[in-house]
Amino acid sequence: MIKIDKKITKFRVDKPTDAAPPKTAEERKLEVIERNKDGSNVIQMHEKLERPECLVGSTYKIKTPVSDHAMYVTINDIVLNEGTEHEHRRPFEVFINSKNLDHFQWIVALTRIISAVFRKGGDVTFLVDELKAVFDPRGGYWQPGGKFMPSIIAELGYVIEKHLETIGLIKRPEMDEHRIKMIQEKRDDYVARNKQQDAFSRGHYPDGAQLCSKCSTAAVILMDGCRTCLNCGDSKCG
Repeated sequence: MIKIDKKITKFRVDKPTDAAPPKTAEERKLEVIERNKDGSNVIQMHEKLERPECLVGSTYKIKTPVSDHAMYVTINDIVLNEGTEHEHRRPFEVFINSKNLDHFQWIVALTRIISAVFRKGGDVTFLVDELKAVFDPRGGYWQPGGKFMPSIIAELGYVIEKHLETIGLIKRPEMDEHRIKMIQEKRDDYVARNKQQDAFSRGHYPDGAQLCSKCSTAAVILMDGCRTCLNCGDSKCG
């Protein structure tokens, strides 16, 4: 230990003269692959993870009847542990672009908050349910095909859900073959009984179908004394 009695006026840091040259991107990638072979150094998503210069992204179009201009939602993903068996994609940031500037402030605020949650890491799938639960006090709107959207924010939640299903963070709900066959038979039977009134119907489901509380699609009909959804298969009779 060296004791300094005088006041320090300046200092200098000595650097080694034989410093190694900086590693290239390919060398860093190979180094990460080598470290992650045993799974002891798997990179997880966290807020201190720096943004790479290039991200993989997808853009979705939202066209609602309540606005003359469409919204374009871009979600960029970061690829973690690239080239290893632990490689997976995680959402990193989101951007929303539109010619309509009426909602500019809340659009900017929402994109920053969602991006911050993405970069925080952990389970981000809760955002889907939170956004889908937002209702417009002026009423929602119907999409082509009979799906009801309670608000523009809710449709943004459906877009994020679709993206998370694509990259594997959310498992797509799938029906077994027996249920699919049963729904198709009931649909054909119902359409055959009401083919006269449905002759000029433009919807994907028969006229008179009611809104399903599970998938928000006007596809619930009464068959064999039981309310059954022709879209998701939900039935009050199990």
